[in-house]
Amino acid sequence: MCLPLKEKSQNTTSKIWTVSALAALLVLCLLYTSDAALLVLWQAVSMAGLIPNFMLPSPVDVGKAFVGDFGLLMENAKVTLLEAALGLACGIAVGFLMAVIMERFEKLYKAFYPLIVLTQTIPTVAIAPLLVLWFGYEMLPKVILIVVVTFFPITVGLLDGFGSADKDMLNLMRSMGAGEFQIFRYIKLPGAMSHFFASLRISVSYSVVGAVISEWLGGFSGLGVYMTRVKKAFAYDKMFAVIFLISIISLLLMKLVEILQKKAMPWENVK
Repeated sequence: MCLPLKEKSQNTTSKIWTVSALAALLVLCLLYTSDAALLVLWQAVSMAGLIPNFMLPSPVDVGKAFVGDFGLLMENAKVTLLEAALGLACGIAVGFLMAVIMERFEKLYKAFYPLIVLTQTIPTVAIAPLLVLWFGYEMLPKVILIVVVTFFPITVGLLDGFGSADKDMLNLMRSMGAGEFQIFRYIKLPGAMSHFFASLRISVSYSVVGAVISEWLGGFSGLGVYMTRVKKAFAYDKMFAVIFLISIISLLLMKLVEILQKKAMPWENVK
């Protein structure tokens, strides 16, 4: 009776060490090799059967799932992108307004800054169910959640940018009789643009992730709803396909922000 249990324990230990070694190898490849080499290694691991296919589908299976469900993925992606766009636009507006007010009035800065930081300590997954309970399963709770996760980087980035304005330039403007609005328009705001776009790159990725998380917990369509359905169906090849799609969308949006920065700040391109 003891021998089968001992052999089973040894087999389990062997599998654990094999999976751990493969995971370490994948991490090393990710750090020191190209993406193509990582995909080749991933495919080789799947073909060798070292990891069960239901746990780690091969890149070929993921590609087939992506192509097979392409129409459905695009249909759900439209909903997620619309939610992300609306939430991000509102988040930028709220973040910009709060940064301007807090920069102008020091007492408001001291009063609101701790509250803003406090909002970011609450897990997003904890907020989303409450928003669904209060506002239903439509788009409104998703947009609110995205605003909550995107306004913070914008506010903090702009405040840092406003605070980094050249003191000599500020004194020069004041000595020439410039008012606070003129100083803000010609010195502080242009000087904060690099901080704004750096924060915007973060907020763009947060908006997509926030939309997906809100769809997980309540919704009728979107990539988060799609992920929930394929997970319940144990279709992990489709799960990996939608994960890669979300990553691609986030990277493309961050690249778009980079292009907008170059257009809005041409002086930064001059070397």
